This record gives sequence, structure tokens and C-alpha cells, in this order.
Amino acid sequence: MTVFFILILSYLLGSIPFALIVGKIGYNIDIREHGSGNLGGTNTFRVLGIKAGLIVTIADILKGTLAASLPILFEVDFHPLIVGIAAVVGHTYPIFAKFKGGKAVATSAGVFLFYSPSLFLLLLVAFFITLYLSKYVSLSSMVAGVLGVIYCVVIGDILLIIVMSILALFVIYRHRANIKRILNKTEPKIKWM
Repeated sequence: MTVFFILILSYLLGSIPFALIVGKIGYNIDIREHGSGNLGGTNTFRVLGIKAGLIVTIADILKGTLAASLPILFEVDFHPLIVGIAAVVGHTYPIFAKFKGGKAVATSAGVFLFYSPSLFLLLLVAFFITLYLSKYVSLSSMVAGVLGVIYCVVIGDILLIIVMSILALFVIYRHRANIKRILNKTEPKIKWM
């Protein structure tokens, strides 16, 4: 029963739509009606600016970190990566926002921040190097995911390899439309880097 409770709590934490909250409270804007309509950090950066984008991205990361820590907080013998997946599902399909959420990048990173800070750091470095070179946030997210899988294979943690692979594939799946736009050269590039 406690494991079920923790998984539900993790999903609910992941479901908190920080982009929607920041948009409505700070800017009187429903972020879903602007830009890509996505409830994530990238759309928040584009529509509401750097301050709001940072708040949303950090909050989305930390909800993944908090969710992964629930087994320790409740003193339950259950793997934090499995609990973290529930938060990522919540972020992507949030009950509090009609099941239309973000693309799983920041919340996934937050899960890895808790479980493997070295993996989190690698993902962050890979993301920003790719972003600097390509100017595509979506491509940077996908490249970081693929490099994360390679890193996990090298260190040999079987469950981490499985979870990283699942989340990397999920991130790529969630970016299908972005991939088409990149190939068609219509994907928006960032202008601030």
C-alpha cells in the first residue's frame, strides 16, 4: 500500500504545472495559448522571458528530484528511479492540466539529479554544448538523452541503463514534431546564446 501511495504522490508532484502557474499568477497568461502551447520551460522562456523560464525549469527539475527522494523520505524500500518515472509521466500527462504537459526533459533531469549527480552534470554539459553549437533546445535535449544512455552503459548500472534508455526514448518521442521542423529548417532557434 505504501509503494502505491508513493507512486501516486510522485505522479501528483510531477503533475504540478509550474509553467501554467507562473504564467497565470505572474503574467496573467495561460501559457497553453501561446507559443508552442507546451507546459514546459522552453515555451515559458520563449513566451514569458528568462526569469519565468528559469523559475519553471528549476521547479520542474526539483519536482523530479523530490519525487525520486520519496522512498527515502517515507523510509520505504523502493527504487527511486521507478518512483521518478511516475513524476515524469505526471509532468507529461498532468492531471491538473487536462493531461497535456511538458516534454519530460527537466523532470527527468531532476530524477537523475537525485539518483546520480554525475549523470545530471553530464546531461547538463551535453545539453548546453549542443545548444551553443546548434541553437536548438529540442536537439540539445535529445542529444543529452542519447549521451546519457552511453554514459550509463559505461558505468554499468543495469537499472539506470534501462530507465535512462526509457526516458531518452520518451524525450525523443515527445519531440517528434521538433525533429520534423529541424529537418525542414523551420524549428525556432534560440537567440540569446
